[in-house]
Amino acid sequence: MATVLDQLKQYTTVVADTGDFESIAQYKPTDATTNPSLILAAAGKSQYAPLIDQAIEWAKGQASTVDEQVEKAFDKLLVNFGSKILDIVPGRVSTEVDARFSFDKEANVRKAREIIDLYKSIGIDKERVLIKIDSTWEGIQAARELES
Repeated sequence: MATVLDQLKQYTTVVADTGDFESIAQYKPTDATTNPSLILAAAGKSQYAPLIDQAIEWAKGQASTVDEQVEKAFDKLLVNFGSKILDIVPGRVSTEVDARFSFDKEANVRKAREIIDLYKSIGIDKERVLIKIDSTWEGIQAARELES
């Protein structure tokens, strides 16, 4: 007998809104989304410590100041989680641009491209990644530029 979730999957795309790999594997959505609060919640679990450690070590080699290292490490952590999620889901993963850039078109575009480049650097095609940008005027203009 089909579950309600199975029935729903017949009519729509199911998207997991979590950074917890076990939940994603259990419910088998088509796509998944990440955001900083979801990653923060998942990162508190010991099984995800290697993803954090790897992001920190990587960032130390990418930037000289602590502030830059923190920014780079966080971006890499989002991509680390996203890549593991893509090992589970057949579709796409959404990764969010930092909300501090909501009113800065150029910063949104730059950060989105950096995230895509991080995914590419580990062999993940941009077609499997959705970049989430806030729906401000500047964010919409950034999305327009990124789509072209």
